[in-house]
Amino acid sequence: MDKARGLTLVLIAALLGACSTGGTNGTQTGGPITVLAASSLQAALNAAGELYSAGHPGGSVTFGFDASSALRTKIEQGAPADLFVSADVTTAAKLVSDGFAIGPPQPFAGNRLAIVVPRANPAHVATPADLARSGVRLVAAGEGVPITSYVAQLIDQLAKIPGYPAGYAARVGDNVISREDNVAAVVAKVALGEGDAGIVYGTDALASSELTEIPLPADLNVSVTYAAVVLNGASAPDAARAFLAWLTSAAGKAVLARFGFVASR
Repeated sequence: MDKARGLTLVLIAALLGACSTGGTNGTQTGGPITVLAASSLQAALNAAGELYSAGHPGGSVTFGFDASSALRTKIEQGAPADLFVSADVTTAAKLVSDGFAIGPPQPFAGNRLAIVVPRANPAHVATPADLARSGVRLVAAGEGVPITSYVAQLIDQLAKIPGYPAGYAARVGDNVISREDNVAAVVAKVALGEGDAGIVYGTDALASSELTEIPLPADLNVSVTYAAVVLNGASAPDAARAFLAWLTSAAGKAVLARFGFVASR
């Protein structure tokens, strides 16, 4: 009887030990992953990745940052990655519809738009109306980059404000002197004084001491939504889902909030 009871206790202990290694910190969901993410998330996700890895042994996160549109192209061309994080829902949804990712896209953070000028503001841009003034040099993102779509919505709304110049949207477009590959490049050019103004994300404006933000009418700003999808070619899909789940948890949201991101709408 004693031997039988002893054997039972050993079996129970073994089962408990097996169960203790099967949680979210275990090897099933804690492996290393590669995340391709929008450039505007770089500082926030680097910080999030460090915190996540510290709490999940073996769960290291490697990031690659660029414009969402450029990353989508890389994924379509076979770039290895587990998770794609886009500055919009549309780009992520396109990967799902084309068979490169598992849907639906999961929104996890929000942002806003901001008009920025060099700290010295040599062109004396004071209001959004000044973006249409002759001689003001604007730096913008290229076609297909998510912020380009957001900016088009904002300019259309600004054009409807009483008192703004006729043909406002066209005038703003005529003042664009360069189109960059991503938002980070827009921020850099404006900060260096290679342009008089640009429209970037609010988090970019907060992060740079070289830029001054020009206020937008509060009721006209465009809502920005970030979304993520696990890729069909992922080598560690469960680990990618675990990281995304953490990113949408209270701990992940707290990291994003430190960098100015808000809840998705």
